[in-house]
Amino acid sequence: MKYDFDQIIDRRNTNAMSIEGFREYLFDENDQLDFPCADDEFISMWIADMEFASPPEISAALKKRIDHGIFGYSQIFDPKYKSSFLNWTKTRYDWSFEPEHLVTSKGVIPALFSLIEYICLPDEKVLIVTPSYAFFKHAADYNNRELVTSDLLCEAGHYDMDFDDLQKKAADEKVKLCIFCSPHNPTGRVWKEEELKRLGKICLENNVMIISDEIHCDLLRSGKKFTPLAKLFPESDQIITTMAPSKTFNLAGFMLANIIIPNDDLRKTWKEKQLPIDNPLSIVAAQTAYSEGQSWLSELTIYLDENFIFLQKYLQEKLPKAIFQIPDSTYLAWVDVSAYFEKNENLTLFFANQAGVLLEGGNMFVANSDGYIRLNLACPRARLKEGLNRISKAINEK
Repeated sequence: MKYDFDQIIDRRNTNAMSIEGFREYLFDENDQLDFPCADDEFISMWIADMEFASPPEISAALKKRIDHGIFGYSQIFDPKYKSSFLNWTKTRYDWSFEPEHLVTSKGVIPALFSLIEYICLPDEKVLIVTPSYAFFKHAADYNNRELVTSDLLCEAGHYDMDFDDLQKKAADEKVKLCIFCSPHNPTGRVWKEEELKRLGKICLENNVMIISDEIHCDLLRSGKKFTPLAKLFPESDQIITTMAPSKTFNLAGFMLANIIIPNDDLRKTWKEKQLPIDNPLSIVAAQTAYSEGQSWLSELTIYLDENFIFLQKYLQEKLPKAIFQIPDSTYLAWVDVSAYFEKNENLTLFFANQAGVLLEGGNMFVANSDGYIRLNLACPRARLKEGLNRISKAINEK
């Protein structure tokens, strides 16, 4: 390989959330918890960024921009940014959209917090499927909008949507927005086109606008195909698409996301209420990622495929009661370990205390997720093996 994904990079003293912000996020700001290992001795497998260096092409472009020396107020004016992203979606997904529909945000999460306010009146509701990325709920709670949930159906680790339940929930005239994760986090499902069409039809026929969070769409297993939801409904302006280079190229700290808003009135509201400033370095990083990052992503895909195979074989040998399927996408493994624990066990706290591993337990994914853990596999294989050894040892010595 041209790129070295086995390199272990020390992230200490870089203000990294994964190793320096875990107490506040995972343990409710409780700095008094006394763990059996020092904070810098944990194996971090929780937050969704990578332990890999971003593509060197991006670093080179950033160095060139830094050498310019001026970092004043900036916004995306150069048409090359939009053209690079449009070429990316066309090449990978055969999907095009009107360039004027593209706006940028400080991230997908900030976009969700704003869009719920713009779309839903105070007495209206937001629909999601569960288990769910917790910030979907946080965004609704922040805006004091009621959250309506529909549980995914699971059989032997495979997840499907409960369309009958979704139809019932969407029929509520107060439900005005569905936040839909595609590919799905935390399960990693890439929805089939017929599933997307059915979900879209249910929402649109009930006048429910959709935000399709597609931030993980580039991180597919080899041979898998992703279809943007909006591609299947080209005549509708009721589907907002969110994508970003953050997950794909490990650029989350740059806080730049692409938000495609085809509805003219909503896009006008967005532009009136959003601060029209972008980080100048973020622009360079994102544009370079889309124009020069394909080679790096291709090798990353192979490495992640092998990490997931490694995990599957490891679980079969060391933790045979665990239920796991290699996900269609993401670098996150969703593992059912409920056979080894009593109901309502705080798995995040258990593995921190007993294994020295930081991970997210199912209780952090809104609902329909008890007994699960989410593991970040975007790390060198040596670190993955060490983390799994600690997890296995802690379970088997219970």
